Amino acid sequence: MTAKMEDVILRSGEDPSLVQRVLGAGIQDIGIERISRILEAAADAGYTAESRRLGIVYEEKSGKGLTHPFFVLILDAFHKEAEARGYTISFVRRGENEEYADACMRNNLAGVCLVCAEFETPEVEALIRSGIPCVTVDHMFKRVPAVLSDNENGIRKLVEYAIQKGHRKIAFVHGHNNSIVTRTRIIQFNNVMNYYKLPVPPEYIRECLYDNIPLVRKIIREMLSLPDRPTCILLPDDISYLGAQDAATKLGLRIPDDISFMGYDGIPLIRSLEPKLTTIRQSAEELGQTAAARLIDRIEHPKTAKLLPAIFPVELLEGETVKDLTYNG
Repeated sequence: MTAKMEDVILRSGEDPSLVQRVLGAGIQDIGIERISRILEAAADAGYTAESRRLGIVYEEKSGKGLTHPFFVLILDAFHKEAEARGYTISFVRRGENEEYADACMRNNLAGVCLVCAEFETPEVEALIRSGIPCVTVDHMFKRVPAVLSDNENGIRKLVEYAIQKGHRKIAFVHGHNNSIVTRTRIIQFNNVMNYYKLPVPPEYIRECLYDNIPLVRKIIREMLSLPDRPTCILLPDDISYLGAQDAATKLGLRIPDDISFMGYDGIPLIRSLEPKLTTIRQSAEELGQTAAARLIDRIEHPKTAKLLPAIFPVELLEGETVKDLTYNG
């Protein structure tokens, strides 16, 4: 009776996909002597197999982990592009008192994508200097490929949209001021407001944390309790809209009749809420795909790989959360 592949899998105890690759490649026809001769030659030459594994540095602080609706799209696109090019991915897990670079070398990673991290810490800077090929998302280091959205244009679109709707008292709740993304958005907000000669009282600029609903709820409640409160508030991201909605409702205010809100990211789930949030859509899929392509290019073609950042355009998604103050009917 002729044995089937299932019989070999059961007898060997090996992973089915591995057995299929070995038998399908016809290795049994090569002969053990020739296989041994090749392996001995590789060992004598000091050959080590080229790593086809990419690492992901992802230390998301909001508590959502891999369920974060924006970053999960980036990671999924990164994974698909890497897999299509013959690479596997794994998350960089550091041991106690272990540096990122040491963890990457211990796991024989060919390169690393920093998606969500404390970019300005010594640990991250040491990884960038280690010589391990890296790419960053939403942050820029010298001579390291980066992918990010056009945050300057995104903030400009939001502020000018509010101004066109007749708003003059515009506030900005921004994320933690520890990244180039946040700093760019703050500078651009002030630049646009200054260009249109609109005042920005200190109490109209508040620092929050990205995707932190309880904290944004508290900050919005305080802003809406000001004697001269804003008519429109830019939120750090779409998730924050949940906290903003709750704060306004508990104060007896209606959106957008009494207070207007705008978000950032373009997350479909949040856009399904009523009233529909006006926001900026970032292309998470393009960010993830390009990050993988840039990293692999850096690994395979280090002398010719592009080092300039890839900056992707953003799109204003008009919703129902900004009142038109120019309407007099």
